[in-house]
Amino acid sequence: MSETNQPADGAPAPQLPQKKKSRATLGWVIAAAVVVIAVVATVVVVSVNGGKAEASGVKTVSIGVADAAQPYWKTYSALAKKQLNVKVKLVNFTDYSQPNPALSQGQTDLNEFQHIQYLANYNVSSSDDLQPIGATAVYPLTLYSTKYTKASEIPAGSQVAIPNDAINEARGLLVLQAAGLISLKNGGTAFSDTTDITDHTVNVVAVDAAQTAVALQNGSAAASIVNNNFAVDAKLSAKNAIFHDDPSSAIAAPYVNVFVARAKDKNNALYLKLAKLYHDPAVEKGVQASNGGTAVFRTTSAATLQADLAKVETDARAAKK
Repeated sequence: MSETNQPADGAPAPQLPQKKKSRATLGWVIAAAVVVIAVVATVVVVSVNGGKAEASGVKTVSIGVADAAQPYWKTYSALAKKQLNVKVKLVNFTDYSQPNPALSQGQTDLNEFQHIQYLANYNVSSSDDLQPIGATAVYPLTLYSTKYTKASEIPAGSQVAIPNDAINEARGLLVLQAAGLISLKNGGTAFSDTTDITDHTVNVVAVDAAQTAVALQNGSAAASIVNNNFAVDAKLSAKNAIFHDDPSSAIAAPYVNVFVARAKDKNNALYLKLAKLYHDPAVEKGVQASNGGTAVFRTTSAATLQADLAKVETDARAAKK
């Protein structure tokens, strides 16, 4: 908006006598008016391809995350600006219950903090329909032992600890089944619990996730399923890892971490490109550095991820009956 010239005391500025405009002057006035209209049009243009457009043409896309301080997000954001002309706004959440409602309510455009099972459980519990649009990585869930080097060496009747939270308990049981230590009803699902064990050579005990490594180190368990962060804290090494799930198997499919969008945006071209950008070699290198080299990257298509989500949601509904 142009400003009106006003003297300091607020009185109207003196008006000069009007002069008759020459044709040349009138031409300049018309040309200037066209320029002004063009500038105004540029300012008010809004992108219809996702994100929020700025006057410079740069789009801002907000992404809800739980690890914004990790260096690889700085690399990712720089590449988004350079390659896609997108300004990434990271919105950090410390409580995992918050990013999905924030996305659903339009407070963010995307999020990247969860795997498919977590998303399925949220959608079913909240009657929502958020959708995965790109895979990032799977982090194997590992069976550790300080006494044995193979799962088959664990003596019959030994105690094996697994995390007792719903998500990791089911996954831990599937790992033990894959290791040949137990069998689960109907092959198990992403929502199995210890009551679904139909056969076993070891005794499975579900404890707080933080206690799985403790049970291993104090000798109360012959082996334990330990989440990566607790394994690092307990200084468990690769030599203590005796089995983990196969990241390329159907068992691991529900645990693929994903970029998530609202259902109406699942085919948004810009958002799909942002999800794909996660697999730039520079970003992947940073992810591995931040996670001790444990990430197994996946480039599963959005359509396949959405089909996997639908299957896990069916399991989630059945588990709630």
